[in-house]
This record gives sequence, structure tokens and C-alpha cells, in this order.
Amino acid sequence: MDINLTLSADTIRMLAQKARAVSTALNDSFEDGHEGDVEFDSETLTDAHHHDGLAEEENDDMSDEELRELIEDLNVDEAAELVSIAWIGRGDFEAADFEQATQEARERAVGSTAKYLLGMPMLADYLEAGLDALEL
Repeated sequence: MDINLTLSADTIRMLAQKARAVSTALNDSFEDGHEGDVEFDSETLTDAHHHDGLAEEENDDMSDEELRELIEDLNVDEAAELVSIAWIGRGDFEAADFEQATQEARERAVGSTAKYLLGMPMLADYLEAGLDALEL
């Protein structure tokens, strides 16, 4: 299949890897379902709070923010191609319909492409399957 992409296949693979890292980080943070549990020592509990507020947890993993910025920095054509490849990987379109999928992605683009794509739980799989279907 002869397809000329504005984005390189390597760039799309890199975005898929980052999406997989983001997905893995989210899944690992709730391992065993106990990360949100709080244990209290009833002997040391008091009625008054003696602090200015809760300290925010710092997150060294900037993968989500980085991926969001990378997608937001794409131009209209690049973003449409990325969405159409995800759609092909998800099975919404056949590989032969790449041009039609890309045109439809351009027409449907209303809000944030990053928000739309990052809302797909299996984005990395869809991008990789789309590239495979397009033989890229």
C-alpha cells in the first residue's frame, strides 16, 4: 500500500510508545486497589489539624503531559493522519480507506485532538495496529 504520510511512521511509533508508558503508569498506580486507602492510628488522632494544608504529591513521570503536548503541537494534517491511523487500528476504517478516514478526521476536528486520543484506553494498540494495517 503506497501512502504518503505527513508524519513519519517512526514518529507515530514513538507516540504509541509514549501512550503505552502513560497507560502502564496509570495501571501501576492502583495496583491491588489499595493506593487510596488511608490508615489511622486511633491513639494519635486529635480533633484539631495543625498544618497549613495537604502537601501535593510530586509526580516525576511527565509522560502524560509530554504526550499531550506532542499531540497538541501537531498541525491539522498531522493530527488528522494520527486520528485516522488510530481509527484504522480500532477497526472503524479499512486500510484502503485511509484518505477517507483522514478527510473525516479533518472534518470532525472540533476540540482538542490530544484529549480525544488520550481518551482512547488502547491508543498505543490502535496506533500500532493502524501502522501494521497500512504496512508502515
